[in-house]
Amino acid sequence: MSNYHQAFLLICPRSVFQYRIGQLYMISKHSHEQSERGEGVEVVQNEPYEDPEHGSGQFTEKRIYLNNKLPSWARAVVPKIFYVTEKAWNYYPYTITEYTCSFLPKFSIHIESKYEDNKGNNDNIFGSEPKEKETEVCFVDIAYDDIPERHYKESEDLRHFKSKKTDRGSLQEGWISTQDPIMCSYKLVTVKFEVWGLQTRVEQFVHKVIRDVLLLGHRQAFAWVDEWVDMTMEEVREYERATQEATNLKIGTFPPAISISETPLPSSTRSGPNSAPSTPLSTEAPDFLSVPKERPRKKSAPETLTLPDPGRRDSLFKLPSFFSWNSSPQPE
Repeated sequence: MSNYHQAFLLICPRSVFQYRIGQLYMISKHSHEQSERGEGVEVVQNEPYEDPEHGSGQFTEKRIYLNNKLPSWARAVVPKIFYVTEKAWNYYPYTITEYTCSFLPKFSIHIESKYEDNKGNNDNIFGSEPKEKETEVCFVDIAYDDIPERHYKESEDLRHFKSKKTDRGSLQEGWISTQDPIMCSYKLVTVKFEVWGLQTRVEQFVHKVIRDVLLLGHRQAFAWVDEWVDMTMEEVREYERATQEATNLKIGTFPPAISISETPLPSSTRSGPNSAPSTPLSTEAPDFLSVPKERPRKKSAPETLTLPDPGRRDSLFKLPSFFSWNSSPQPE
C-alpha cells in the first residue's frame, strides 16, 4: 500500500475575506472553460450544509470526466467511461475535499485547505507538528512558477497583468515581500493507493496534476479579479448556479443534474467528515462508484446555449456572452 502526504503553500495578493468570492468565481469559470463534449466537470449537487463542528457551509458533488486527459499508459488500462468523483465541504476559510475514482476503488485523495492572512509561515496550521519525513512541502509561486504551455495565456501572466479596478499588479520579482494585503492558501494532501505495481507512476502523476491545477486556479483567481471584485456573495452564487447548468449541458448531461437547496441540510442527512483529521479514507468502493451505463448524447452541441430566465430565481444576474460556443471541440 502507498500512502503519502504533501503540503502546498500558495501565496496570493488578496485578503482571506476578498479571496472567498474570487475562489467561487474562479472554480465555476475554470470548470466551464476546461469542459467540452463528453469531457469535463458535471455538477451533481450544490447545496447548503450544516456541520456540528464547523457550522454552516456548502456541500458540492461533482463528476470529473477526463479519460482523454490521462497519460497514454493510463488510458491503456482504464475503461472508456471513466470519471473521478469530487465531494467538497466548504466551511470557508476551512474546506475539505475528497476524490475517489470510478475505476480504482482503492485510490483516494483527501485535501484539507485553510486560508490565513500571512505569508505561509504557520507551520502548525493543521494542528500537529510538521512531519518532515512524511510530508513533502511544496511552495508554489503563482507568478513565476512554470505552467503547462497549453494553459498559458498572456492575459493571465501575473508578471504583466495589472488590475484596472483595484490597481493591483503586476507581480515583480520579490512580490511576496511587497504586496499588502496578502494571504496564504494552505493545502494538506493525502493520497491513498492500493494497486501494486503502479504506485510510483500514479504518485508522480497525482503530484503533477495537483500542483498544476492549484497553480492555474490561483493565477486565474487573481487575473480575473476585475470580473468578480464587485460581486456580492448572492451574485457569485447565482453566477455559480448558471455556470454549472451551462457546463453540464456543454459536456452532454441532459437535463442539468444540479440540486440546489434553499434550506441548509442537517449533517445527518449528508455523509461528510466532521473534521478533516478524523475523516476515514475507505478502502472499499462505495455504491456510487459503480461504472454508469452509457448516457445519451446529442449528435452535436448546440450552436448557442439559452439558459433559463434568471428572473425566475429572483436574480438580476445575467450570464456573460462567453457562454456561446461553436459545435466543434473547444481548444484547451
